[in-house]
Amino acid sequence: MKAEEALQRLKRGNEAFVIEEGTFGNTTRSRRMETAEQGQHPYAVIVACSDSRQIPEAIFLCGIGELFTIRVAGNVVQETELGSIEYACEHLHVQLVVVLGHTQCGAVGAAMVGETHGRVAAITQDIAKAIRGETDPCRASKRNIRMQADRIRNAFAKEVTEGTIAVAEALYHINTGQVEWLRVPE
Repeated sequence: MKAEEALQRLKRGNEAFVIEEGTFGNTTRSRRMETAEQGQHPYAVIVACSDSRQIPEAIFLCGIGELFTIRVAGNVVQETELGSIEYACEHLHVQLVVVLGHTQCGAVGAAMVGETHGRVAAITQDIAKAIRGETDPCRASKRNIRMQADRIRNAFAKEVTEGTIAVAEALYHINTGQVEWLRVPE
């Protein structure tokens, strides 16, 4: 599926989710059997925060085999996440990668107050670079989304230039369910 078509499908799914006119996509036994026998064919990679209030498959009304979801606190993209993206794009032929942050993100909040100890430091220090002292949580989340998306664009510069990978930026509003599309591929 082309990136433009995948993006429109995500947008339609979120619109239905917001007005509660849909449920998860196909999660039936027959769908499980189909993907077990024929493999997965997701149409988008979603790099999302691991926050339990942000469930990409629900937000976009997707079922089994539709999204290749990578979840990590603060939707931080480091080498492991880049490897997962590379796998999805090269082996599963996914063309659209979405960095999906959210409002009220705990990892962003921790970075804002300088919480950089323990193992979480790898996450909060990275986010702190992105937010550059921003004091508004929503704007800080948007800055983090942008930096993580730019990291993907830089890692896959050739593919982005050739048009085989497109990167979108989005912010999920946990209070409304609405996805705000910050930057989409042209």
